[in-house]
Amino acid sequence: MTGEYYEQALARMTRTATVLGAAGTIAAVAALGPRTAVGFLIGAIISLVNFRWWVSLAGALGGSAKPPLRGSAVILGLRYLLVAGAVYAIVKLLEITLAAVLAGLFVSVAAVILEILYELIFAK
Repeated sequence: MTGEYYEQALARMTRTATVLGAAGTIAAVAALGPRTAVGFLIGAIISLVNFRWWVSLAGALGGSAKPPLRGSAVILGLRYLLVAGAVYAIVKLLEITLAAVLAGLFVSVAAVILEILYELIFAK
């Protein structure tokens, strides 16, 4: 597996997650209203940021990326606490349903699963 192949797969996953986030937000607006759509969109954005953190960590461990900033290691270690705090604030302060935010948080997971299926079908 070459570096170019890896970069293409990451680009596909990022594009897929972005499209899923946008499509899910549009569907939520149409079916459940704007408040639910905002919750889904915020969850999808958090999911994409977390995905990018994982990609940068993998690049730093593999030696293929520039060394991460000193503070990013702390943020990466505390990301689950940050996400939990953000979700709590979204649910309590903005009164958005937890289910909408959690659905958005699974956008990157869905993108990874779709990439796995893509690789299984179109593997060379």
